Amino acid sequence: MAVITSVEVFMVMLEPKVRREDAIQAFVCQETPFVRITDSDGAQGLGYSYTIGTGGPAVLSLLEKTLAPALLGKEADEIEQRWRELLFLTHATSVGAITSLALATIDTALWDLRCKRSNQPLWIAAGGAQSRIPLYNTEGGWLNLSTSELVENALECQENGFAATKMKVGLSVKEDMSRLRAVREAVGDNFEIFTDANQAFRVDEAIRRAHHYEELDIGWLEEPLPADDLQGHIRLSQQTSVPIAVGESIYSALHFREYLQQNACSVVQVDVARIGGITPWLKVAHLAECFNIAVCPHFLMELHVSLCAAVPNARWLEYIPQLDTLTHQPMQVENGYGLPPSSPGLGIDWDLRALERHTLPGSYQRLTR
Repeated sequence: MAVITSVEVFMVMLEPKVRREDAIQAFVCQETPFVRITDSDGAQGLGYSYTIGTGGPAVLSLLEKTLAPALLGKEADEIEQRWRELLFLTHATSVGAITSLALATIDTALWDLRCKRSNQPLWIAAGGAQSRIPLYNTEGGWLNLSTSELVENALECQENGFAATKMKVGLSVKEDMSRLRAVREAVGDNFEIFTDANQAFRVDEAIRRAHHYEELDIGWLEEPLPADDLQGHIRLSQQTSVPIAVGESIYSALHFREYLQQNACSVVQVDVARIGGITPWLKVAHLAECFNIAVCPHFLMELHVSLCAAVPNARWLEYIPQLDTLTHQPMQVENGYGLPPSSPGLGIDWDLRALERHTLPGSYQRLTR
């Protein structure tokens, strides 16, 4: 083992590849905090998280002023201990998005460092349960797209070997059903269609819509209600055959426990950045496994492909390419499946010059022991 001698913090700004709108918001910019950790042997790990356009400076400030200084001189390989120390250090601001995103940035860097030191890819070091994960495409299903565009995109996904697509919902019931029906008729019955409401509905509206969606054999209804409405999700789950998916807006493993214990969901979409890193992500995935519940994580496909491959209950990986401008090679896709990288570490082939070009001016800070 080796102690941490320096921590670098910086922010990269990315524009979405396409216009992305859902029922409650637009994805206008990806603020991407990064942390590079160097140990006393000279080994390095690079980690990151993200926002969809707000809060990034707060994450960066928490990293610079509180979390990064607490890492200096500590053993890099004691990841569980580091995570718990930092969580306790920020207990007055937990549970919440800003703290979780900051913790995730550090935790992913520590896992990258550990895997590089042991010469293992993340998916092997974290479990090695699967060698490929089926993909579903969200990029062609945004709410701002017309029905003809949705159909065209779904057919293109099908032609490229994908077995599923996801469509945003949140227009009127009539409009949503018309769009969903058009896609179902185009792709046939042997193609999964998932839906995502982005927390837009109240309980009565979610129940009503779920009954309509049953007609089209929808694969799941994602985030139908605000994530903190546990009782609402229980009611909804009891009144529909459509699987209910939650997780991208849940920031604590204990909150996932409540959902699972109360039979409030059928699919867990734990997000590695929003849960606080790889360390808690694996705990949630294995907790879901104990309830015989599938894990289908939200966004960050370049990182989640390795985590999905690490656990046995990962069923789908969300396809939204976002890091292509920052990497030499994109995530490997073969016949509609995402393949975990074989290189040591997170396996993301970063283009360091591109990272420098996209770094927000004035955001770089380096702390040393």
